[in-house]
Amino acid sequence: MTTIAGPDVWDERYRAKDLVWSLEPNLFVAAHLAGLEPGTAVDLAAGEGRNALWLASRGWAVTAVDFSEVAIDRGRRLAAERGIGGVEWVVADGLMWQPDSPVDLVVLSYFQLPEPQRSQAVAAAASWVAPGGTFFLVGHDQSNVTDGYGGPTSVAVCHDPTEVIDLLEGFEVVVAEVARRPVDTAEGERVALDTVVVARRS
Repeated sequence: MTTIAGPDVWDERYRAKDLVWSLEPNLFVAAHLAGLEPGTAVDLAAGEGRNALWLASRGWAVTAVDFSEVAIDRGRRLAAERGIGGVEWVVADGLMWQPDSPVDLVVLSYFQLPEPQRSQAVAAAASWVAPGGTFFLVGHDQSNVTDGYGGPTSVAVCHDPTEVIDLLEGFEVVVAEVARRPVDTAEGERVALDTVVVARRS
């Protein structure tokens, strides 16, 4: 049985480094969401807020949710240092929290969970999207375990595009693919394999 690391584990991981993730948004977040008209958004499992900050800088009103208080505090500090407003920072369990009303965009970025929590999180997040709004997911693909670089070592917590779109009833699927993500390492460039799904609520 695969267990989920709790907030204490993630708090320690964030304390151990000045910045666990990049200041820049995820490659696929920027590629697929740059053209959307700004509105309201939820960044679930936001970590230090790199995607939330990018969205807010483009005019979105973002709620960034993560169960690590250390990560959320860092995101809040980065927002202040960079002069970026428009983000509400929330410390909460992504499996329990929900917005007060539907939003125009929901982002799930590397929210890696075993079943049944993974399907529950995807289905719940999709239900928050307002009519005409967008659901976006990027995460380590199951094929990355054997054929890609980095990420979890077990397929039990990895995504598959088909599994994701099966949970998106009432959505038009715009993108559902296994995408190649370049990763710079000391040994040169490697390639990670990510599930990327973009869908629009009818």
